[in-house]
Amino acid sequence: MNAQHAFSDAERDTIYQLIALRRDTRHFQPGATVDEAAMQRMLRAAHQAPSVGLMEPWLFIRLRDPALREQVLPLVAAERDATAQALGERAAEFLRLKVEGLRECAEVLAVVLAPDDGTVFGRRSMPREMAICSAACAVQNLWLAARAENLGLGWVSMFDPAALGALLRLPPGAMPLGLLCLGPVAQFYASPMLEQQGWRKAHLTDHPDAPLCRDNHWQD
Repeated sequence: MNAQHAFSDAERDTIYQLIALRRDTRHFQPGATVDEAAMQRMLRAAHQAPSVGLMEPWLFIRLRDPALREQVLPLVAAERDATAQALGERAAEFLRLKVEGLRECAEVLAVVLAPDDGTVFGRRSMPREMAICSAACAVQNLWLAARAENLGLGWVSMFDPAALGALLRLPPGAMPLGLLCLGPVAQFYASPMLEQQGWRKAHLTDHPDAPLCRDNHWQD
């Protein structure tokens, strides 16, 4: 094996530790900044993500204008209220959760599904789904890179896509998939925040003996 592609046991363990300690972050240090060199490293990692048919269907928009970030807040608040209403008896419990860090985080990135470029390879039967999956891979790369830089990242999906698309002046066929809050944190959550708040348990945490995959069929 080419030495460039061989990882030592210690490097392997670090990668697994990095994955295990990644958190969806909602609490940031107000007034903090992200080093520009680190930002460029993270964005490069995002763009190195795999994609179906090598179509790379993602765009990242850096919301650097404070006024623009302020305009995003009502969109998130409106969807938060609509989500609470849809949750019925859990509405009050949900409204107590911190679901975004848009005001406090150092950087906000919008991840956008680019207009369809006509790629057929690998996505003929699921064209939209495979584009979204590919974009999600880019976000995961960015997330892990942020954790490696000791920065927090939180994916905010509470917004109306058409309204946010209009605010960001997206071209026809493009769709925002998330607002990514990024920045320094005082500390990382020991476990996922939704677990700590009693909202929901991760599958493996709740059932440590659960199988990691199934053999042959959904049910045997």
